[in-house]
Amino acid sequence: MQYLENINWERWSAPALAGLRIVLIVAAAWVSISLLQRMVRMVRLRVEGRLGGTDGARRAETLGRVVRYLIALVISAVAVMLVLAEVGVSLAPILGAAGVVGLAIGFGAQSLVKDYFTGFFLLFEDQIRTGDVVKIAGIGGSVEDITLRHVRLRDYDGNVHFIPNGMITSVTNMSRSFAQAVVDVGVSYRENVDEVMALMCKVAGQLRADPEHAGRILADLEMAGVERLDDSAVVLRCRFKVAPLQQWTIRREFLRRLKAAFDDQGIEIPFPHVTVYAGAGKDGSAPALPLRVSGDTGATLPATEPSLP
Repeated sequence: MQYLENINWERWSAPALAGLRIVLIVAAAWVSISLLQRMVRMVRLRVEGRLGGTDGARRAETLGRVVRYLIALVISAVAVMLVLAEVGVSLAPILGAAGVVGLAIGFGAQSLVKDYFTGFFLLFEDQIRTGDVVKIAGIGGSVEDITLRHVRLRDYDGNVHFIPNGMITSVTNMSRSFAQAVVDVGVSYRENVDEVMALMCKVAGQLRADPEHAGRILADLEMAGVERLDDSAVVLRCRFKVAPLQQWTIRREFLRRLKAAFDDQGIEIPFPHVTVYAGAGKDGSAPALPLRVSGDTGATLPATEPSLP
């Protein structure tokens, strides 16, 4: 009892109260982060239910993850400043120095700031979602992750690309609502174009009737007609309206079936041809072309000498 009476309670009361306040600040920050992040998850689930579909779910999930990250960052920063104030560290010099340092960093890290601003608008405007197939900064692939700092892409070969958001000036998204499977087919000049287009429509109808591909094709084949006249081929263009990310599958299957149909009907798929011209005299007569043909027996025919006028 005498020992307790000799304790200077006024001396220890201030540190004890400061420690208690620090504990309360940390606990309040932890509870606030947990509650707010849980509220974000609840709002995300409600938004997913209203939007419907996988696209809306991916967008809500991406935005929810970014909002939870910002909540944790802001509350943690405020809690650290309050704890420093309780310890006795003056915040005014720190804030002043932070302002100067922030200004210097702002000039030196403009690309980083640009990354964050661009990333925010990419998410806010719903330009990219997790799972989309896009082409950005000259690189195409599937979006595995998107943050305020960068976009992570995985290309067809399995390579992973980390693209800073500041480098993104345009976005080509190939997985929204529907896609068009554009097919260019070349046939020989001797073929009847109308018959070939009728055969292409027939093959397209059989493809859409196939239960394996029926759900991937959203409309009948759209025949554009003759696209161009190449050196050795007449190029016909058509397209399918398909579900997102199915354009490559449908295009490959249609070309496979079309090749078999062309073979059955004897329609020639052109290949480069070379015409050898021996020249002509002023009177219009042409010399015979010297030829030497070797057979399987090894016999060699004599070359034909040109007949000059």
